[in-house]
Parts: sequence; structure tokens; C-alpha cells
Amino acid sequence: RMLVDSLIVPGCVYRPGSFTGLMTVYESNYIKLGALTTDFEFPALSMVSTSARDNDLHAQLVRREPYTTTLKLTYWFEEAGGLFVPDPDLIIRIYHDARLAEAVASRDRHTHHKLRELAGDSGAELDRRWRINMMLNKWLDYLFDVGHSLTGKNETFVSAV
Repeated sequence: RMLVDSLIVPGCVYRPGSFTGLMTVYESNYIKLGALTTDFEFPALSMVSTSARDNDLHAQLVRREPYTTTLKLTYWFEEAGGLFVPDPDLIIRIYHDARLAEAVASRDRHTHHKLRELAGDSGAELDRRWRINMMLNKWLDYLFDVGHSLTGKNETFVSAV
């Protein structure tokens, strides 16, 4: 199965870093996230997707409303001393009616060096949104490539506490 977000044709020409371009990234995020789920129906409040080729992916349903769903996606990395740190720890808002998915928040400081490279320094709001949403976009490609799924195929469901 191949993702076909490359078939997105923006309604107008856009520049990277522009608002119009950002909306195209949100559309791409929606398509890619949709490939990891079944109609954005999350069967439990907390899920863990396992892949033999990657760390466990932790997903938490934060909020479900008529037109939006808020989801938290993260890995847990072990630091020295046995402490576990969530990273990248992205909060994603899915706009079902508009068919967009936006990373709205992430950690200020990433533990993993590759995530630090992707995140860059904080800047203007539009630049910040570009950075975290491009990081989400690339991460979704990676999650799909290594076999993660939030469809019930390879995850476990964690009961609400």
C-alpha cells in the first residue's frame, strides 16, 4: 500500500513557509495519518502500536468532538537513571470536516538528536507551525514505512485508569 499525498494539487501556487503551503502540509498530514488508522476511529483511549523495526508508538485519544479529534502521539525513550521521557510528544488536532491534521504542540526540547535537528529553533508562529508540522509529516511517513498501525492490526489497547 502506498501513500498518495503527492497527488494533492494546491488551489494556487504556494511557497514553502507560506500560509497556503502550510494548509497543504496539513492536508498531507491528514492523508498520512488516515493511512495509519481506519476512518480515524480510535478503538480505545490509549493504544500502543508495536513494530519489529521501531520503538513502540504510543497514541492517546485526548478529546473527541463532532468535527475534531485531538490525539497525542509519542515514543518513550529511556534516559540515564531509568527515567522515561516522551519524545516527540506531538499533540495533533484532526479537523474531519476540512480533512486536515495539524500538529498543535510538541516538546520544547527533544531528547533524541534527530528530533532536535527536525525541530530547529523557535521562531515566528508561522515558522513554528511549519517546523512541527513538517516534523509530523516526515514522522508519519516513517511510521507507515516501519509498519505501525492504529487500526487494531498491531497495537494493544490500554484501559483508561
